[in-house]
Amino acid sequence: MKPGIHPAYGPVVFRDKAADFAFLTRSTATSTNTVEWEDGNTYPVIDVEISSQSHPFYTGTARVLDTAGRVERFQRRYGSTA
Repeated sequence: MKPGIHPAYGPVVFRDKAADFAFLTRSTATSTNTVEWEDGNTYPVIDVEISSQSHPFYTGTARVLDTAGRVERFQRRYGSTA
């Protein structure tokens, strides 16, 4: 790797305010906002709208779509190719 062309890679806190959930990880993303973490250190914080704690797929609240009905409606509308 060439030196001096890559962004800084360091610890960052990602915070999901909707689910009141935050996790510390490493990233090249930066922010001017900071937060004091559980270990007493201060890290940059990035607020996100959806995380694994609030996403319907991971929380089990995802809705199942009626794909069979959609296929039948398409075939009625445009006919089958048989």
